Amino acid sequence: MASKSSLCRQDCMGGASGGMAGSAIGTGAGGRRGTDTSRVSSVSSQFSDGPQHSPSSTHSSTPSWSEEPAQSNMDISTGHMILAYMEDHLRNKDRLQKEWEALCSYQAEPCSVAVAQTPNNMEKNRHAEALPYDHSRVKLKTEVNPNKQDYINASFIFDHDPRQPSYIATQGPLTHTVADFWQMVWENGCTVIVMMTALVEDGEKQSERYWPDEGSSLYHIYEVNLVSEHIWCKDFLVRSFYLKNVQTQETRTLTQFHLLSWPGDGIPTSTRPLLDFRRKVNKCYKGRSCPIIVHCSDGTSRSGTYILIDMVLNRMAKGVKEIDIAATLEHIRDQRPGLVRTKDQFEFALTAVAEEVNAILKALPQ
Repeated sequence: MASKSSLCRQDCMGGASGGMAGSAIGTGAGGRRGTDTSRVSSVSSQFSDGPQHSPSSTHSSTPSWSEEPAQSNMDISTGHMILAYMEDHLRNKDRLQKEWEALCSYQAEPCSVAVAQTPNNMEKNRHAEALPYDHSRVKLKTEVNPNKQDYINASFIFDHDPRQPSYIATQGPLTHTVADFWQMVWENGCTVIVMMTALVEDGEKQSERYWPDEGSSLYHIYEVNLVSEHIWCKDFLVRSFYLKNVQTQETRTLTQFHLLSWPGDGIPTSTRPLLDFRRKVNKCYKGRSCPIIVHCSDGTSRSGTYILIDMVLNRMAKGVKEIDIAATLEHIRDQRPGLVRTKDQFEFALTAVAEEVNAILKALPQ
């Protein structure tokens, strides 16, 4: 077991954010200008909810959010331009409302979900209104599947490269789809899972526990061994798994990041835990090209918000100078319907991007 644990630890020893750069759409790049420290402090006070202290839990050795370095290739002028754009949207509620209404009226093409609605597949959907498009759904290999079917409620989400998905957005597995979930993990070579929900919220199950409490469990031909479970802070924990295909005897390691602080009936009171969580995810993911699996209960609301924030920040980290969050949301909604379900979630995404840009600007040489 010690060797398995060390393998999983080595899997997550990467550096800064990984991810895909995308083509830019939106606000336009301005000329370079001097440092605007007043804007930095103004936005800092707008989005900050006070100092973040390191958790007192003896289980955690992770530094607080403010101690985690913000790393990016973004230059100062681009940062201030993006910050001004975010400030305008967040302060002008009428503009934000109109933009959200325009997003709600947007219709993706093609938009068929016929495969998900067949009688055999409807029982595999946790929520009848959260279904994958036919053209972007993840397909399982039927010859390996225990039911000889290719359907799972999951969608590929691409950024700029149509040959390489950046994410798989999926629902929380049901009791009878756990084996399908692990088949999807295996067949897509996934090494990172982002879980955005508790197993149960307000007495209602949001996701089946698809991993063993301890030791190992067999899900069809996939043996999952829980190597470690580490509480980083009160907001999230990290599990390391050792995954084995018992047919081929091939083994892999993967890591699950489980966010605990997103309430089922709203949005977090602060963006900081999510931004810290995202940095840990991307540190582990660095250097990889497989899709990151992101799931909540329905695979649209919290999952979509996380994917939107991560995609925008990854583009910025790659030096993209033009960012349009609304256009980016339309882009990912072309691939799975309903991503980011409420205006509050959209506003939270804007706030998170602004908070991270502010942290990056503070870290840059002035």
